[in-house]
Amino acid sequence: MKDRNKILKQIENKILWLSCWMIHNANHLRENHDGIKVGGHQASSASIVSIMTALYFNVLRPEDRVAVKPHASPVFHAIQYLSGMQTKENIQNFRGFGGAQSYPSRTKDVDDVDISTGSVGLGVAMTSFVSLIQDYILKKQFGKKIPKGKMVALVGDAELDEGNVYECLQEGWKHDLRNVWWIIDYNRQSLDGVVHEGLSERLSSVFEAFGWNLIVLKYGRLQKDAFKEPGGNLLKKWIDDCPNQLYSALIYEGGAAFKKRVLDDIGDQDIVSKLINKRSDNDFLELMANLGGHCVPTLCDAFNGINDDKPTAFIAYTIKGWGTPLAGHKDNHAGLMTKIQMDSFKSKFGVTEGNEWNSFLDAKEDLELNEFIKNSPFQKARHRKYNSKKIPVDDIISITETKISTQNAFGKILDQYAKNNTEFGNRIITTSPDVSVSTNLGPWINKKGLFSRTDSSDTFRDRKIPSAQKWIFSSQGQHIELGIAEMNLFLMLGAAGLSHELFGERLFPIGTVYDPFIARGLDAMNYACYQDARFMIVGTPSGVSLAPEGGAHQSIGTPLIGISQPGLLSYEPAFADELSIIMNYGFNYLQDENGGSVYLRLTTRPIEQPLREINHELKHNVVKGGYWLRKPGPNPEIIIIYQGVVASEAVEATALLGERFKDIGVLGITSSDNLFHDWKKKYLTNEKNNKNSHIEDLLKIIPKDTKIVTVIDGHPMTLSWVGSVFGHKIIPLGVDKFGQTGSLNQLFSEFAIDSESICNLGFNAN
Repeated sequence: MKDRNKILKQIENKILWLSCWMIHNANHLRENHDGIKVGGHQASSASIVSIMTALYFNVLRPEDRVAVKPHASPVFHAIQYLSGMQTKENIQNFRGFGGAQSYPSRTKDVDDVDISTGSVGLGVAMTSFVSLIQDYILKKQFGKKIPKGKMVALVGDAELDEGNVYECLQEGWKHDLRNVWWIIDYNRQSLDGVVHEGLSERLSSVFEAFGWNLIVLKYGRLQKDAFKEPGGNLLKKWIDDCPNQLYSALIYEGGAAFKKRVLDDIGDQDIVSKLINKRSDNDFLELMANLGGHCVPTLCDAFNGINDDKPTAFIAYTIKGWGTPLAGHKDNHAGLMTKIQMDSFKSKFGVTEGNEWNSFLDAKEDLELNEFIKNSPFQKARHRKYNSKKIPVDDIISITETKISTQNAFGKILDQYAKNNTEFGNRIITTSPDVSVSTNLGPWINKKGLFSRTDSSDTFRDRKIPSAQKWIFSSQGQHIELGIAEMNLFLMLGAAGLSHELFGERLFPIGTVYDPFIARGLDAMNYACYQDARFMIVGTPSGVSLAPEGGAHQSIGTPLIGISQPGLLSYEPAFADELSIIMNYGFNYLQDENGGSVYLRLTTRPIEQPLREINHELKHNVVKGGYWLRKPGPNPEIIIIYQGVVASEAVEATALLGERFKDIGVLGITSSDNLFHDWKKKYLTNEKNNKNSHIEDLLKIIPKDTKIVTVIDGHPMTLSWVGSVFGHKIIPLGVDKFGQTGSLNQLFSEFAIDSESICNLGFNAN
């Protein structure tokens, strides 16, 4: 067997070549009908090749999970290609339709992506929450023991400008975070330039403040050996004192320019001159480029030298564009090698024409490398996406109150799940950004407790101070309390919602948040849905029905978010029985192969509940998105369609309008989202059947000249689309400007969603 370091060097070269060629092929060789730059990041890929070589072929174990920085996607695909988990066709079609994705994706790529990345900073923080969920599952011991893995983030230094990274650090500190590595590709260049001097020191102070191990990898072996030579101390001092921009510029200018500048700065000192001049220009450039992040042996020693489970940050000094003609240039972020540069690059690696895509798996000249790759522990595991058994969901919970809010009903349903003490209930995990009590999670938490790696008591209870909250922290708790950071909420839900694939154990994550503040975490919510994480998000309280709280706490556009967000099925029930039906369906939907996550928009306003039996027809209609609360007669002049808490106003307005108009009807919408996509799907599929969508079945009994008033405590566009189904005239009522404090009657009147306004507009509709 060859020396391990030599083998790793050969692999490193192959990965660098393939990642750069992949991008070159996409931009310069593949047919491009659009005439638009395909793009890719040859320089950003090159800076992290050594780090990823050390990790994937020497350090990682099958239980470890990695979030690869977005712009290193070509490197990841090259590694997967060498390991036999990515196809030549896909990397030849990099950034093409159906090909290897621009950024690593769990759902779009065929290779072994652990954590999707793309929106910078989110994959970094995600590793912390995945580790917390790993701790949670290990403590629960659901039935099978899972090996404890490291959660590794490969981080571009510019990603550390993202605020959510620091929110995550604080949350990790509060929850005694373990088994997380962040490896920072410290190439000191961002999208638009070179990062500020001293960033490494600032980062060091941040990580140390939060109790992380910190390891700085600044020098490679070549540099360390040179520092031991006579005059080496002066060379080291020059490197340490050199500004980022100058170091990058000299790397780009080459060995001769680098030699001259170092000698000019240090002065005519014989020992330094000998150290430098005994090396050729190319050798000296290689020496100065041999930073810690580009020395695989140094990286392997550092990674393998960690012997505790404390979170650890590695600051690995690198050069953006390392090993390529783009190295060091400040414009190299989106730069591409020219065809001439690529020809020179090809010669450097000894790649012959027609053999550009050869992997070790089909390269007969070096079977030893193939064996080394196949026998690396991480590569031997192949794909590591697990399955989980389907968990039977508890029966629909009956709510007996005659007047109740959907938010209160939500709390009662969860409370009953806690009392049932079934496998389903024991797999529910709740989380909230410091609004647990005000979103009605209190009864659940009192019964199930808060999760912590270590047990602690409730001081108030121990001192016999009366309190409705029993805040017991233990390893068996089922609620994770977060600070006021909605990005963290959705990252936690994303991590918990992937537990069945990451760890083979199904969880039912439920997050609660004030509905208007969903927008604060929207990027992270979109990120979680993009990974096909399965969770239930409860936005409550919602709308202007939270009248005394004022405009900042009154959501307007969230129903539109629910409709437009892929991977998220949104509901806005008016009544408690609807909510119970939807939650029962939702937990099954979370487990369905073609399912997704669920969003519930709830309110604090109590309304009168209908006295009715939950039969099969009601369940079917509620889940599909709507039903006739009051079915119209054969010739209605007007009908009212509502969604959510304004059911009371719709019913009252119907009674008043009925004095003038005959056959009036009331259509209750539980999910405009489901109705719209069901209707749209019918016209986009090639299925040759005449089956109506659910909204068509509901509206087909309405004559074409019937006027429709739609009303919602939210943006009126949520329901106004129903006029397109059969061409009915729509009068859309809702909220489309900021509210203010006041009474419910005042605000409903202000936005014309009170019963009187509905009536007046209905009377004038003709």
